Amino acid sequence: MTIKISIDCMGGDHGPSVTIPAAISFVNSEPDAELILVGLEDVIRAELKKHHADAHPRLSVLHASEQVTMDDPLEVALRRKKDSSMRVAIEQVKESRAQACVSAGNTGALMAVSRYVLKTMAGVDRPAICSVMPNQKNGPTYMLDLGANVDCEPHHLHQFAIMGSVLVAAMEHIERPTIGLLNVGTEDIKGNEVVKATSKLLQADHERGALNFYGNVEGNDIFKGTTDIVVCDGFVGNVTLKAIEGVARLFADTLRAEFKRNWLSMLGALLGMGALKAVRNRVNPSRYNGASLLGLRGLVFKSHGGADAYSFEWAIRRAYDAAKNDVLAHLATMIAELMPRETTAQEAPGSTI
Repeated sequence: MTIKISIDCMGGDHGPSVTIPAAISFVNSEPDAELILVGLEDVIRAELKKHHADAHPRLSVLHASEQVTMDDPLEVALRRKKDSSMRVAIEQVKESRAQACVSAGNTGALMAVSRYVLKTMAGVDRPAICSVMPNQKNGPTYMLDLGANVDCEPHHLHQFAIMGSVLVAAMEHIERPTIGLLNVGTEDIKGNEVVKATSKLLQADHERGALNFYGNVEGNDIFKGTTDIVVCDGFVGNVTLKAIEGVARLFADTLRAEFKRNWLSMLGALLGMGALKAVRNRVNPSRYNGASLLGLRGLVFKSHGGADAYSFEWAIRRAYDAAKNDVLAHLATMIAELMPRETTAQEAPGSTI
């Protein structure tokens, strides 16, 4: 079965200089993958020629005359740039020419355009951003929402838990993935009213066998691997994500500085090179690039804007795996079964970061 993925080649901080090499590397490693490269045709073809891939049989080019920049307001991306590489790439999914789309572009614009073009699934009020974190068990911890919805009601978090559970079940082949609700403590009395109300909804689902709710979890549980999924609102999720990225950079910079401090520390680094490489490979944030926009009627994956080619290739791989595992069909089926027929709160204005 051929998996077709559309790539927003102009998105992100580096554009085609990163997206094209990543696309070439990925398609060469997956014989059943085809990529649609969307953006300024002359620029894309020049980059393909530079990498001797201008005649690759599984790489096609689709011209889009505009580009959504990282600073473009939502109004510009959504209303004025109707022929942007981002929008055209998403439209390929809507028109069933591609099974998934990958973009490193402006997160807010990507969510807004994706929601406008693809619409949300029945029963889903708001799409959520879900990404993967490494944990001590050498496996993934899925976390959502990471910034799409900063103000949430309990039924929104409830929906995130359902979507996350379906995603992990399909991607990781876990029949009943465990769900943790991020809180300031594990006790039931801890947290704000939204978290307490969400806990009751998830506990009710657990008791009837619909979801595998573990209970409240704290920030350190994300990396312990206490649960397969960690659910929170987009404000908490985005702050957590940025803090994690900052700590990772601090750790890497400190380690490099200490190993270069004197000849003895450099010798120690040389002796421990094998272990250091293993640690780097295990926690390398590039390997966890590629967040899914859950709740849409199509698969859209968001790469980090500053991703290099290696990192962007991982985002393509996540989209490929989701399409190959038929995640969209699983989501549609399970959401129809698990999602409450009526929500108890009115939809509140959301915000995308």
